[in-house]
Amino acid sequence: MTKAQNTDKIGTLYVVATPIGNLADISERALTTLAEVDLIAAEDTRHTGKLLSHFNIKAKTFALHDHNEKQKAQQILDWLNEGLNIALVSDAGTPLISDPGYAVVNLCRNEGADVTPVPGACAAITALCCSGLPTDRFQFIGFTPAKSQARQQFFVDAFESGITSIMYESTHRIMASLEDMQTALGAEQHVVFAKELTKTYETFFSGSVGELIEYLNNEPEKQRGELVLMLPGKAKQQDEIPADARKMLSLLEPEMPLKKACGVVAEYFGLKKNALYKAVIADKDD
Repeated sequence: MTKAQNTDKIGTLYVVATPIGNLADISERALTTLAEVDLIAAEDTRHTGKLLSHFNIKAKTFALHDHNEKQKAQQILDWLNEGLNIALVSDAGTPLISDPGYAVVNLCRNEGADVTPVPGACAAITALCCSGLPTDRFQFIGFTPAKSQARQQFFVDAFESGITSIMYESTHRIMASLEDMQTALGAEQHVVFAKELTKTYETFFSGSVGELIEYLNNEPEKQRGELVLMLPGKAKQQDEIPADARKMLSLLEPEMPLKKACGVVAEYFGLKKNALYKAVIADKDD
């Protein structure tokens, strides 16, 4: 990884995860990488400087943030082509996960440069694994929208997806966001809230949206810090008919008896014929 090892004179971009709170969470490989690269691209050089100082790492850093990464991407690629090894870090956690770096990694990949992950902490995954929500299927959907109406639709779409959704929220917007979730999904909607993960005041709250609003109103200090919201997906109804199956039924029903149409559709989509027939009859009765 060092210059001496880099015999082909083509550098590597290391995407390095750093702690989200507890500095002891940094990996040995991350420390070695940060100590040996030629340059470190940091979201905030002052913040990263404190991390490097804590571990007594002497390294040259430069700023790479939302406002300059498109301009810096080509320069980074040029440095890699000159044989320099570069580490990319964000203020905390895994770069690119609601943090800068996409433009750089995308360009480097498109140009055939060597991009290597140095994995570690990520707030979304850290929160999910302790949430008690289903983890077999989930989606990370970033920060909630800034405007109320868009946020409400955002929550509806997340819920309707049918899988666990993980999102970030800012301190100054958390209460307005929860009010919008309550409006969109109801006060009884289950939600999990996590803050200050791996830090001194780490907090998890699991309950209804209404209960969470009350909890945060009673303890305003809990509204501050790095916040994660997690929402379970809508439970799939056992007898729910897939949209494609409904469409095929609507085409076949005028041409043949309903039971026969249900048999054809059930066989095509791998459904149970009797269950499908009962669901269709129930829909018609409704």
